Amino acid sequence: MNKLPKVYVNKISSKSVNNEEVFYSKKGKSISKTLDSSSAVNNLLVQKKINDIFNSPNFVYKVNVILTLKDGKREETLIAKTNDGVLTIDNKVVPIKDILQISEK
Repeated sequence: MNKLPKVYVNKISSKSVNNEEVFYSKKGKSISKTLDSSSAVNNLLVQKKINDIFNSPNFVYKVNVILTLKDGKREETLIAKTNDGVLTIDNKVVPIKDILQISEK
């Protein structure tokens, strides 16, 4: 006979808030989040889009994009990506946290 060990299991009465959960699916266009703000999800989407632009086979040295920032839209030519920003051809660094949306021109 198999005897199962007697283990006391406490019932969970409240939801744990010490974890962050993010889900993104490109083909299904579904986003699931359990974050405090939607800016974190938007930041993940922007970073994914930036990575897609720089990993594209069309990217050789520079790419023309339209950036939607907190202070408005502007056209830029991007040449590189750093950990926390993108570098333009004019040697300006645009922080990724300030980018709301990015699209290729």
